[in-house]
Amino acid sequence: MQAFTIKGVVLAAAVAVSALANQAMAQAEKVVVQMKWVPQAQFAGYYVAAAKGYYKAAGLDVTIKPGGPDVSPVQVLAGNQADAIVNWMPDALAAREAGVPLVNIAQIFDKSGLMLTCKKASGVATPKDFKGKTLGVWFGGNEYPFLNWMAKLGYKPDTDVKVLKQGFNVDPLLQNQAACISTMIYNEYWQVVDAGVKESDLVTFFYEKEGVASLEDGLYVLEGKLKDPAFVARMGKFVKATLQGWNDAVKNPAEAAKIVVAADPSGSATLKVQERQMKNVATLISNAGTAKMGYLEPAAYERTVKVLLAGGSSPVIKKDPGKAAYSHAVFEASKK
Repeated sequence: MQAFTIKGVVLAAAVAVSALANQAMAQAEKVVVQMKWVPQAQFAGYYVAAAKGYYKAAGLDVTIKPGGPDVSPVQVLAGNQADAIVNWMPDALAAREAGVPLVNIAQIFDKSGLMLTCKKASGVATPKDFKGKTLGVWFGGNEYPFLNWMAKLGYKPDTDVKVLKQGFNVDPLLQNQAACISTMIYNEYWQVVDAGVKESDLVTFFYEKEGVASLEDGLYVLEGKLKDPAFVARMGKFVKATLQGWNDAVKNPAEAAKIVVAADPSGSATLKVQERQMKNVATLISNAGTAKMGYLEPAAYERTVKVLLAGGSSPVIKKDPGKAAYSHAVFEASKK
């Protein structure tokens, strides 16, 4: 009888613990965040925060939705299928001008990783050599920095330069279909090198160095949501935990790579590639480990707006959105 009683007590305790766990999960505040692309070190901070329990410790139940070639983060947000999205500022501001009121609540990358990578054999040595050449460009919102750069150079797309709508691969350069292609320093550039092209046979043009860079991976929400104090507080917890994840990822690229690989359902991500990618991503977060990490500097925002407005007859945006396109309310809430 005593054994039965002990088992009963143990069973009751187990049931109680399970009930408490379920109650905790029920009370956890849900957050859905849409990534810009598939699981990779570009988004390591989010996956690290999830894997190491930072979101859970903050009382959050976070769903990280991977992106892909057929996923538009803006459409996902506009359709209320996510609370926040990771997006580039040119696309976000263009969407805002088109009627989707996106607002930047945190800026993870403070430098641009975008570049044009060309084969020296194509005859391209400086931007002046772009004229008459075929250049690979990503679309779906990623074309805006390129179009702005061409306008600055005085080149009209499909007249002075031929624009090749580039897929999310490096085939056009490898197969000599284009003199230059769009690459990121943490991803496609290394795909070219891994394919057997020597770095000494390449010439690269960083948007950052050419003075036409715009802010890339930031967090955006719909403007109306920021009127709700509960939403601001919840997103503040999310940003705080996310920044913890990013700090860890920058400090320990090898650990971050393992977490990213584990989060990739396709199984295509490899430790070697993701660790290298994380080390390159870390160079775009110059304020990691500081109180300013994640803070959108107004001056950086204004520089991006200026770049996007300077597109000649076809600017990315036609009007300066002013301070309405960003908010520090969530960042400030993340410090509480």
